[in-house]
Amino acid sequence: MVASMTPVLQPGVFVFCSMLHNDDSQAAVRLSKGSFAEDEGMSLILPKAEADRLGLTYDTEMRQITLMVFSSMTGVGLTAAVTTELARQKIPANVVAATQHDHVFVPTKRANEAMELLRDLQARARDGD
Repeated sequence: MVASMTPVLQPGVFVFCSMLHNDDSQAAVRLSKGSFAEDEGMSLILPKAEADRLGLTYDTEMRQITLMVFSSMTGVGLTAAVTTELARQKIPANVVAATQHDHVFVPTKRANEAMELLRDLQARARDGD
């Protein structure tokens, strides 16, 4: 899968934030790129502008890199290879596995560097290294 992936930097800036049980989260969930129900409330991936409009707090602005390869839910190794490569350069990454592709969220300031590393990883995998 690594040799076949094509990383694509998506437009926009995203943030990870929480909506506690007492917050009205329905509108935010509809606007989100992704959500997960946790014991404390909803964790959301939102466009930064929407989080700001809703007055939500967040730590880091992120960019989304989509790995353009079908990533089966039973596939092994893609997430490990990608996160290991980014970790070597101390680039934080949050991976979201969806039904068609995996998506890697990295800090905005490191997005171009992450793209370069992932393209290099893909090339090395294609070359058999």
